[in-house]
This record gives sequence, structure tokens and C-alpha cells, in this order.
Amino acid sequence: MYIDTHCHLTFPELQARWPEIQRDMAAAQVTRAIAICTTIEEFDTVHALAAAHPQLWCTVGVHPDNEDVHEPDVAELVALGRRDKVVAVGECGLDYYRLGTRTVADMAWQRERLRVHVRAARVLGKPLVIHTRSSSADTLDVLREEGADAVGGVFHCFTETAEVARGALAMGFHISFSGILTFKNAVELREVAREVPLERCLIETDSPYLAPAPHRGKLNTPALVPLVAAELARIKGLDVEEVARVTGDNATRLFRLG
Repeated sequence: MYIDTHCHLTFPELQARWPEIQRDMAAAQVTRAIAICTTIEEFDTVHALAAAHPQLWCTVGVHPDNEDVHEPDVAELVALGRRDKVVAVGECGLDYYRLGTRTVADMAWQRERLRVHVRAARVLGKPLVIHTRSSSADTLDVLREEGADAVGGVFHCFTETAEVARGALAMGFHISFSGILTFKNAVELREVAREVPLERCLIETDSPYLAPAPHRGKLNTPALVPLVAAELARIKGLDVEEVARVTGDNATRLFRLG
């Protein structure tokens, strides 16, 4: 009934609890999930988990926050992206939140990394999973310059403005909402969610982080994604079953889950 389109099942907080997580997902009617890769070093583990379970798929990519890790080129991403159960390129993007003493100019390596991911996605014909934080203008610019509209994808864990959402939608991207949507202070984000057409919405947990209310601050798992769906349904004045069905169809179509 529900698809969690973004979770980090191989992070230590969740990896050791996989049998329990599977049981909780089944009880919550979370029938499918996409395990997200954040470094090439962890790809084999992420891919092996997806390959071993029919309800899981995975991605390949390097998160923009990760420094001092293996930097793949287009050919390597394409080779890994052609493996069975790999449905997208990412999590990739830009993140200027922790600049510290650095400037935006100093983050050219992040922009080049994103360009490599977009080029690989275009070769593969697979969607992108985009992370953007304090960097939305540059993220949209790079995606436009690299022709990301040819493959589309999703702006995951969306927390940006309606203007950024419109820019992403114009390039064929989906918008994915996480447990943040349930937070009391997420008033502006709920307005964005009201504006985004349901046919372009996805739901996710980004677990093990960002557990939705009333579990905020606790360990998050894919079994809690129905709470995101319920909040999205409330915002849009729809039945949660309708939100589950449409977001599930959206995910199945975008990621070609079959």
C-alpha cells in the first residue's frame, strides 16, 4: 500500500535491526522501499540488501556532504547503475549548509560531482535522487545545464520554497515529502505540499532520521512512512488510501519498479 522512496537501511542504526524492520513494514502495509546509497564504498552492501529482498530496490551515488571518499567517474557510475535492482542515480546534489570558513566558490568539487552524476543518469536513462540544502539555486542551475530534464527524478526530503518546487517540477522532477511535513514548525512546507500536484508527489522516511510526529526525535524506520502519507492527505483534503495509491503509482512509474 505504501512505498518508502528514500531510506538508509545499511546505516548502523538500522542494519542490525533488518528482521524487525521487515516485520514492522509488513504490519504497516509498507510493501516496497528504496535503499539509498551515499558512497561508493557502501554500494556493495546496499546493493546486496536490495538483491536479497524482493520488496527492496537501491540507488548508486555519492552524497554531497561526503568528503574524502572514492570519487566515481561517469563510467563507474554507469557500470554500477546497470546492475539488477539499481533504479536511480544518487543520492547526489549540493549542500552548502556546513560551509564553515569556505565559500560557495570553494564548493566547485560538489558541483562537478553533481554534473558527473547527471551525466551518468542520462547514459543510463535512470532518474536522479537529488539532495539540496542551502544551495537550491545552484542545484537547479546545474541540473538545467546538464540536461537533467531528460531523465527527471526526485528532490528528496523537500524543505525548499514553492519557487524551488516549481523549478524542479518544470524539469520533470517529483517532490518527495518526509516526516518533516508533520513537524509543528513546518508551516511553509505544508503550503508547498498543498501546491504540488499529487501526481508529482512521493513519500519517504529518510530513516533512520527525521521520524514523523508523534515519534519525532526517535529512531525512524520505513514502517513510519504511513504517517507522512496521512499528513499529506490531511493537507490536501484526501483519503489516506488515495494518497498511498497515487504516491505508490508515482514511485512505481518513476523508478520502474515493475
